[in-house]
Amino acid sequence: METAEARYQSLLRTIARHAPSTDIALVDKAYRFADAKHKKQLRKSGEPYIIHPLAVAEIVVEIGLDTDAILAALLHDCLEDTDASYDEIVKLFGPTVAELVEGVTKLTRVNFSTTEEQQMENLRKMFMAMSKDIRVILIKIADRLHNMRTLEYQTPAKQISKSTETMEIYAPLAHRLGMQKLKWELEDISLQYLDPKGYQEIVDYLAAHKDQDDQFMQAIQDKITQRLESVGIHGKIYGRIKHVYSIYRKLKDQNKSVDELYDLYAFRVIVDSIADCYNVLGHIHDLFNLVPGRFKDYISTPKPNMYQSLHTTVIGDQGIPFEVQIRTWEMHETAEYGVAAHWKYKQGGAGAGQEKEFEWVRRLLESQQDTEAEDYIHSLRVDMFDDEVFVFTPRGKVISLPAKSTPIDFAYAIHSGVGNSMVGAKVNNRIASFDVQLKNGDIVEVLTSKSAKGPSRDWLKICQSNQARNKIKQWFKKEKREENILHGKASFESELRRINIDPSVLQNEEILPNILRKVSFDTLDDMYAAIGYGGMTAVKCVNRIRDELLKATKSAPKEAATPKPLQSAGKKSNAAVNSGVIVEDIGSCLVKFARCCTPVPGDLIVGFVTKGYGVSIHRCDCPNASLNIISKQPERWVKASWAVTTADEPFDTSLEVDCRDRDGLLLDIATVMTAQKIKMREINCRTISEGHAVTSLTFSVHNVEELNAVCSKIRSVPGVEQVRRGKT
Repeated sequence: METAEARYQSLLRTIARHAPSTDIALVDKAYRFADAKHKKQLRKSGEPYIIHPLAVAEIVVEIGLDTDAILAALLHDCLEDTDASYDEIVKLFGPTVAELVEGVTKLTRVNFSTTEEQQMENLRKMFMAMSKDIRVILIKIADRLHNMRTLEYQTPAKQISKSTETMEIYAPLAHRLGMQKLKWELEDISLQYLDPKGYQEIVDYLAAHKDQDDQFMQAIQDKITQRLESVGIHGKIYGRIKHVYSIYRKLKDQNKSVDELYDLYAFRVIVDSIADCYNVLGHIHDLFNLVPGRFKDYISTPKPNMYQSLHTTVIGDQGIPFEVQIRTWEMHETAEYGVAAHWKYKQGGAGAGQEKEFEWVRRLLESQQDTEAEDYIHSLRVDMFDDEVFVFTPRGKVISLPAKSTPIDFAYAIHSGVGNSMVGAKVNNRIASFDVQLKNGDIVEVLTSKSAKGPSRDWLKICQSNQARNKIKQWFKKEKREENILHGKASFESELRRINIDPSVLQNEEILPNILRKVSFDTLDDMYAAIGYGGMTAVKCVNRIRDELLKATKSAPKEAATPKPLQSAGKKSNAAVNSGVIVEDIGSCLVKFARCCTPVPGDLIVGFVTKGYGVSIHRCDCPNASLNIISKQPERWVKASWAVTTADEPFDTSLEVDCRDRDGLLLDIATVMTAQKIKMREINCRTISEGHAVTSLTFSVHNVEELNAVCSKIRSVPGVEQVRRGKT
């Protein structure tokens, strides 16, 4: 087991190698302070706790940060896990170090109602600190990297949760900061726990083919080296196998096995100047065959994380494709360590930092306003971490947007005023619809008008970026409060009725303060307005106050809480007479049965209010009535049940039978149906593959018990493999 002193000596050697100008006296002071504070604490591995801060500090040194960052790395757990105070750190190490430590420290002393809320608040706090000093997130990523390296000592549940969080938050953040080297390691370690079988399959394959891969890469490397030497270009060339998670994603995206994947190799050519980069590109295309559509110039158009390189994919003599990345030495440092490679204190300067260049940090902070925890965490993946598309303004400015973005996203990326007054758009000088997906290199022009009515609610479904969605919601919040209150109240009361709670219970002034406190609003109108503009869903509001409402309903006078029987029956009777279905809270209405799931008496059912066509009845297990679907339009879903008078009425339904194809199969199934005295409406059989067929049956039954009996008999027919409900 490694001792703390041995790890400290390793840190000092790393500092001597990577950051010789570091103030060693201060580092030693911080180490002794942290060691004393963590003295009685152990890691899960059984090692002294101080090993972790030392390891984090060593990573911080390797990525090129300054003395303050190294001190903060050594002290980063003191505020959270020991009795050290913020003022104590200020006194010993200065306010800058204390601010960094505070920024990295999680919100452990605050109570949250859900895990998602805690995660959102921790991220929001981290991003606020990060907007002031980018070193906060660099230290946090180093902290996470060492925790992932020692994840083997955690419980399986902790391994999964930490790996998932790393894959969804920290690896993409490392990517956004241009820290590819750390990102790859975070992804590979996470994959090892999230899909150990898939990870091991790739590792075993690479180990088995190592000699063959080394020979191939050496041959390509020699060929490029000889050409560059012959034309007098000085540079370093080396090849590598793509990292495990990169290969894993390709396998999943292309639905291939590892031995079918050829695009495993990447070569880097590092030269002295930008002119040499383009010269090398010409020689690469002369030596090998270019794969069309796979060339990208990130030198003339850098990524937002400052990454610059030329990328091209070519095919060698063996017919194997490989990628070549061409960059200067400075670009290479940026590609490996991102913003850390350009840190302002690296050269000892004290000028303005480069945090201001990271507009996406401010977008992360903006996007958390009026947003629920689950939506915020989801928006991080959509808005910040997905693949990007780079488009141009008519004046040539590059705008970075999430993949699949539309002109609406582009307009709000320019300015909220542009988006709010948008009446049309041109893409590559042609009029385009609002929902067209933008592609790399598109030139986008927004058409605006002073008389524009503002954004449409439909835009919330079209736009991809959380930035655009948030600005649209803010417009509705400000400009359409009365309309939002009406929409929100209707949705909220509809959700109450769906779970059999009378909305009039909200008139009870005794429970109202408790309800408002649980949903964090001052008045009911504020809550209705938030639901109306999309800041919160009616379903989540009701779920938060459900217990309070149920208590109030039970304690209310019985005659007030229970609908009058005659009135209730009158509301339901017309629908029941015509269709055999009772639709609650709706009087006379047209009822039809959904063809997607063909419900019959005995099935659990739910109704969907269609525009102009009454109520469509679905089975509760129908994919078109899933919780995800219902949550999108809760106000249009109503509770439904079967009327007692339906026992003698036949209902059309259908089955699909998967079976092995054979002579006489259709006849045997038809014989079963006849023996059960089932009235057939349609029967057909189609071959789907060699030796297999699907038989579709449409017929009438009186209830689900009769249907289950039919299914049981069909399953007994030789060759039948599966019987499932179908469509009419």
